[in-house]
Amino acid sequence: MSSHATPIPMSSRKTGPLKGTAAVPGDKSISHRALIFGAMAVGETKITGLLEGEDVLDTAKAMQALGADVVREGAGEWTVHGVGVGGFTEPEDIIDCGNSGTGVRLIMGCVACYDFCTTFTGDGSLRKRPMARVTDPLALFGTRSVGRSGGRLPLTLVGAADPVPVEYETPVPSAQVKSAVLLAGLNAPGKTVVIEKEATRDHTERMLTGFGAEVVTEKTPEGYNKITLTGRPELTPQEVAVPRDPSSAAFPVCAALIVEGSDIFVPGVSQNLTRNGLYTTLVEMGAEIAFENEREEGGEPVADLRVKYSKLKGIEVPPERAASMIDEYPILSVVAAYAEGTTVMRGVKELRVKESDRIDAMARGLEACGVTIEEDEDTLIVHGQGPDGVKGGATCATHIDHRIAMSFLVLGMASKEPVTVDDGSPIATSFPVFEKLMTDLGAYVTRNN
Repeated sequence: MSSHATPIPMSSRKTGPLKGTAAVPGDKSISHRALIFGAMAVGETKITGLLEGEDVLDTAKAMQALGADVVREGAGEWTVHGVGVGGFTEPEDIIDCGNSGTGVRLIMGCVACYDFCTTFTGDGSLRKRPMARVTDPLALFGTRSVGRSGGRLPLTLVGAADPVPVEYETPVPSAQVKSAVLLAGLNAPGKTVVIEKEATRDHTERMLTGFGAEVVTEKTPEGYNKITLTGRPELTPQEVAVPRDPSSAAFPVCAALIVEGSDIFVPGVSQNLTRNGLYTTLVEMGAEIAFENEREEGGEPVADLRVKYSKLKGIEVPPERAASMIDEYPILSVVAAYAEGTTVMRGVKELRVKESDRIDAMARGLEACGVTIEEDEDTLIVHGQGPDGVKGGATCATHIDHRIAMSFLVLGMASKEPVTVDDGSPIATSFPVFEKLMTDLGAYVTRNN
């Protein structure tokens, strides 16, 4: 979403049962990486099922700016003529990553070991997010950066002319940081090593291996993940079938769980173990979700989901699960509001530095809708109101955050009174068909023109 987008207030209200098929868009994380690795391969990569949200389209433009030929052939179908590892050229203009923290951090890794300058910016939300968590480890390669206080955008990265391989232990669980370091290591000599105490989503390692890089993941004596990448490979172009995004699927799935009488089918959703924490949690809460036709597509495990309205109970979500569901806590807090009993979410401080402070945003909006909340820096506790107990009736601030906007619109689909969000425009960054998809299932979602 551009920094000057006009706000679009939206509302939802209690609806009848949700029925039908929810064909959610392609996985955002994999879409970003497919474009990036295609640009770094030698030859033509073909991508199907690409998410055509604004975040991913900004990454496509960035790859073009770095010298790759990126062409849209049809709906979700793209070709990328890559320039090879070491083949990027200095961009002529500033790279605008819009709302995408994933995009900007991965692209910073891509250019970190090139002897040229790249300047990055983004929308109002992205310019508030901390980039030092990426620029600090990239500095170990010899990269320099100049940005606003706290390493915030706009920021210029001066690539390392003579990069050195790096061994880096991530201080916080972050697939973005891990991936940025591995991407930088592609154009550095020798072996680059990332050690993570808690496993995070592994799309980068899986896809790099698929493109022909040498990536080895092993356990340290302490039980940590140690990922070793051999630098300067020749990446081989691929045909990438992007599975459907489990983070996007979370919204129709959770809506079906709380809207009485619902029964929906969600085909081809990624079941990567580093991404499926929400679904594990929902089943523990009593959700009726069947995982059918389990298979592999594009190197990723996928399944079709059959989801029915369920009477849910509050649970304590183990903090070690946070990395596998960090983007799903906002919608989980909505589900928790309709459960019987209390749901405790610990180990979630990373939510405070996402597109918004998601703990605060959800807490304030849920309180305005009549839900009792407790929170501290690293915890969100939702006292469930039961299936018929959420009042609604509030206007909730989204803070330019797509997941906050969609979460509160789902809340309103089962609340006693309608729920309004002050700005639904950020939804286009990750789930541009959200409004139509939910309406086709039977939800009542409107724009307040």
